[in-house]
Amino acid sequence: MNIEEYENVKSIHRVPVTKLRLECDASQFSFETTTNLEKLPKEMIGQSRAEQAMEFGLSVEQSGYNLFVVGPSGTGRITYTQDSVERMAKTRTVPDDQCYVYNFENPDRPLVISLPAGSGVQFQRKIETLLIDIQREMQSTFSGEVYEKGKRTILEKYRAKVSGFWEDAEQFAGELNFKIERTPTGINTFPLLFGKPMDRAAFEALSDENKEMLKVKEKQIEGKVQETVYQIGKINEELRKAMEQFMRETSAKAIEGLFIPLKESYKDNEKVLDYIEAYLYDAVEHFSIFLPDDDSDSDENIMHSLVGTKEQQLHRYTVNLFVNNKNLTGAPVIYETNPTYQNLFGKIEYRGSFGSYMTDFTFIKSGVLHQANGGYLILQATELLQQPYAWNLLKRALQTEKISIENPYEDRSLFPTSGLKPEPIPLNIKVIIIGSYYLHDLLSAADEDFHKLFKVKVEFNTVMDKNDENSQKMAYFVKNFAEQEGLLPFHRSAVAKVIDYSSRLVEEQTKLSTRFQEITKVLVESSYWAKKANMEVVDDRHIQKALMEQFNRSNHISEQYREMISKGTIMVDTDGYRVGQINGLAVMGTRDAVFGIPTKITAQTFVGKSGIMNIERETAMSGQIHNKGMLILTAFLSGEFAKNKPIPLSASITFEQTYNPIDGDSASSTELYVLLSSLSEVQINQGIAVTGSVNQWGEIQPIGGVNEKIEGFYHICKEKGLTGKQGVIIPKQNVQNLMLDNEVIEAVTKGEFHIWEIGHIAEGIEILTGVSAGNVRDVNGQYPPDTIFAKVEERFKKMYEAAAASAANTPNR
Repeated sequence: MNIEEYENVKSIHRVPVTKLRLECDASQFSFETTTNLEKLPKEMIGQSRAEQAMEFGLSVEQSGYNLFVVGPSGTGRITYTQDSVERMAKTRTVPDDQCYVYNFENPDRPLVISLPAGSGVQFQRKIETLLIDIQREMQSTFSGEVYEKGKRTILEKYRAKVSGFWEDAEQFAGELNFKIERTPTGINTFPLLFGKPMDRAAFEALSDENKEMLKVKEKQIEGKVQETVYQIGKINEELRKAMEQFMRETSAKAIEGLFIPLKESYKDNEKVLDYIEAYLYDAVEHFSIFLPDDDSDSDENIMHSLVGTKEQQLHRYTVNLFVNNKNLTGAPVIYETNPTYQNLFGKIEYRGSFGSYMTDFTFIKSGVLHQANGGYLILQATELLQQPYAWNLLKRALQTEKISIENPYEDRSLFPTSGLKPEPIPLNIKVIIIGSYYLHDLLSAADEDFHKLFKVKVEFNTVMDKNDENSQKMAYFVKNFAEQEGLLPFHRSAVAKVIDYSSRLVEEQTKLSTRFQEITKVLVESSYWAKKANMEVVDDRHIQKALMEQFNRSNHISEQYREMISKGTIMVDTDGYRVGQINGLAVMGTRDAVFGIPTKITAQTFVGKSGIMNIERETAMSGQIHNKGMLILTAFLSGEFAKNKPIPLSASITFEQTYNPIDGDSASSTELYVLLSSLSEVQINQGIAVTGSVNQWGEIQPIGGVNEKIEGFYHICKEKGLTGKQGVIIPKQNVQNLMLDNEVIEAVTKGEFHIWEIGHIAEGIEILTGVSAGNVRDVNGQYPPDTIFAKVEERFKKMYEAAAASAANTPNR
């Protein structure tokens, strides 16, 4: 191939300058600055599929249609989810308030009462007022004259009975000439002598017969006294019961009228009526706790220490307003960023008491599931799955449609606790989980219940079409964000540059990025530079300044690589010709900066049977995809040059001066070029770098990071000196991905740098060597003479001959 033919080949495959970057035309916008745009409601841009899925998932009311929102960070998925849910929530009714009340039949099982939104506070206040009224009425009644008169009547009745029994006993004793004397220390009996108690001397003076007679009479009297005491005990028990009954009847008469208004107010709520009835019965049964304490009663004080003070006992007549929806105007929406078990399901708090922890229904605290019940709960998948018990118990709640409050750590507690099992609350909620594709796929594969509970997948895309409609929406986005954050207005030229940057983010001339987080960074920073320049409007220069400053803040690693290449520490040639040596292109970077660097790839070929040896694979520095690419090279060479017999080839390929693991197949075409160069012994132009993968037929396949790779090699060539012959070969499919920076485009325009597009390995080898590929055999099955493929086949023939000679000279053993 002569120079003219070579230049013609390069010209055919040279990418036109017009295709190196597809810029947005600022003249398509009718506004001068974003201040001229009317303000529109916030909307999602370029996510029609996600919008439809979101609307469907939020609208379906059947169980199991919870949502899992997937997509990369920065696409606005969280903001859009919140906005969508809040819009839907405004159309829904406000859910009921929830109250926990004392269970008078089973105190360890508090009851839940549902009331219309806003009624919970009223119910709580009415019950508080009722308690105050009961105390007032009780104390007033039991200190009143009617109560005292009734009490005296009962006491007098039973005192008369007691007196009658004692009179009968005393009469019995008198008939036997004995006297009964009752003292605080006990009951004494003694004989009488002439109507007076017999003294000791008189008793001793009696005959033994009379003494024995007195002892018999005394035993008779003691028996009578015991009978009397027994009967009086029965009377006292009857008195106690009569007094308690009287006091209960008095209490009932005093307070039952207080419950009538409540019964009337809640006549349609059966559960409230049951509670009120139980409340009345319990208040009557325990009337004493409504009365003032008697400090002198030590037994009562001991009981207080065991069952609680009267104040603590009165606590059961209160209401725990568990969920208060009074201030809501629609269904609740809660975005919980810390979904621990307690934050989700609530908790039961405790108080210390005599070496243990006690609790009651007033210590039950709600979680976000209770607060969002009847509405929507938004969670982050990462945070949810990091919390013990949270995921499994959330599933159980959704499956049973009930919220149970438990203490999952109770069996691990160091101290004994008194446990409650509150009545579960019916659950009617829409859960929206936001997470990555990885977590969605993980849950899908590992949890069989996942798809039963989260039937709607809302998928956010990272790209959208670059058309007039989306470009206009991008302009509205810039306006809304600028006004929201207090930024300067943006000129239409700045908006056009923002759209160009959006295309650069997705490496697609006909697409725009939906990762608005990256775009907002540019908006904020460009506004900063415009203000610093005392400008009133952000224009395209400030966008360029912001992007340049972003790059400068994070390009220290790429600068270090370039410096090492310039100094020769990392050996990369950008001029001259070498056999078996080529510049491949790789992408490296950190989380916030990606850049391309050239890497010298070399190959040695010689007679043998080991095939192509990938030095990176042998040293465990290459990944599976890279290993696959190496196997494809063997397949191509075998299919092209050795269809009838095996190739007696040994070859080694390596990435020189690489000390990190290598993966990917974007250098497979580069490795094939360097093999063909070594086999044909034709030199490769070191000023041309190559990227692209290859298949078994030699067809070039597209790769990623094409802009960074081209720019990286350009900057190396610039630092080492541009010759006008340097450039990069890329797959033709990657032309649509080109969004190169202005400096590279300017160099291409001046002819200082070149970019070629190819579709087959033969096209690339011609550009690299200036020698015809000759990859098409003639009618005799031969490649055209003096071509790359002919030289390779000639080399293989020599290898066959050398292998045969070696085999012939090897003695049989």
